[in-house]
Amino acid sequence: MSSLSRLLFPALLLFATLAQAQPLPLDRISLPPGFRIELYARVPGARSLALGDRGTLFVGTMDAGKVYAVRPGADGRAAEVLTIARGLNVPNGVAFRDGALYVAEIDRILRYDEIESRLENPPKPVLVTDRYPSDRAHGWKYIKFGPDGWLYVPVGAPCNVCEPDPDRYALISRIRPDGTGYQVFARGIRNSVGFDWHPETGVLWFNDHGRDWMGDDLPSCELNRAPEPGMNFGFPYCHQGDTPDPEFGTLHACSEFTPPAWKQGGHVAPDGLHFYRGDMFPPEYRNRAFIAQHGSWNRTRKNGYRVMMATIRNGTVVRFETFAQGWLEGQRSWGRPVDLLELRDGSLLVSDDQAGAIYRITYAK
Repeated sequence: MSSLSRLLFPALLLFATLAQAQPLPLDRISLPPGFRIELYARVPGARSLALGDRGTLFVGTMDAGKVYAVRPGADGRAAEVLTIARGLNVPNGVAFRDGALYVAEIDRILRYDEIESRLENPPKPVLVTDRYPSDRAHGWKYIKFGPDGWLYVPVGAPCNVCEPDPDRYALISRIRPDGTGYQVFARGIRNSVGFDWHPETGVLWFNDHGRDWMGDDLPSCELNRAPEPGMNFGFPYCHQGDTPDPEFGTLHACSEFTPPAWKQGGHVAPDGLHFYRGDMFPPEYRNRAFIAQHGSWNRTRKNGYRVMMATIRNGTVVRFETFAQGWLEGQRSWGRPVDLLELRDGSLLVSDDQAGAIYRITYAK
């Protein structure tokens, strides 16, 4: 750390602490009639979410190097926020299975056994695997267990656009819970930070971030469908299913790859994806896909910063619409949605790494 950084760090820490204490303007978030959003917990840099067997919410971060555990309260809000891991290398991804918390760093995956009974005194982590690349660019991981019992782990491209090793980068992989059996499930994926399986068909759907520096609207970020292993979605040769890359597009035609199920728009940066399975929301919301669009960083006019909703029938997106918005006001944002998780009562949690918050969305007639 430089001398200037040492001088500035206490002031920055104080500013962040004061910002965390400020009330959030949740009255500015618009939702469909009957829906309500409230603060569930304040968690610095909150990103990926996972739910334990006892209702503990686990929260990954990027820049803080920490993983948090949030104990549920009786009033629809969190009762307590605990830090259960520190000093990790971008522990963005979290997943829960058989009493253990899995945490994905840049190049490895750790496991904390029997974590819910040891929140105040977390166990030392067990190394599941350290086979993943150490590149930080698009190296943060979103992880989730599939209906097949395998842990799915994406690896982004280590660049804006390049032609990396197709067995190590720009893919979604899967491993057994003990870290063995590495397989590449799908290729040609620039950077996926969110996916889920359709509750009825068991088909994997995932988001993918489009490349930069082709203009405000090109290429579109994607919602993709992968009904079987071995599919290729085009990166770096083809974007959004129909747009050859300026540098690599002559090497392969777009017709060689699987097109997206839906084009979400330029640079909206879709992260978390969750199919609604609960009973709290009206029946027509069941099996709809909710998508947290984190928002653009280099677009002339900002885009995203909202939660979208996709209605899917017979494997086809028939409607794509805004579900929650208001974090972006003009060209300034006060929040950026990241991940989505459904509580057992059917309410929907939304993490926000900019505001350092987790929201709970409920419905009542």
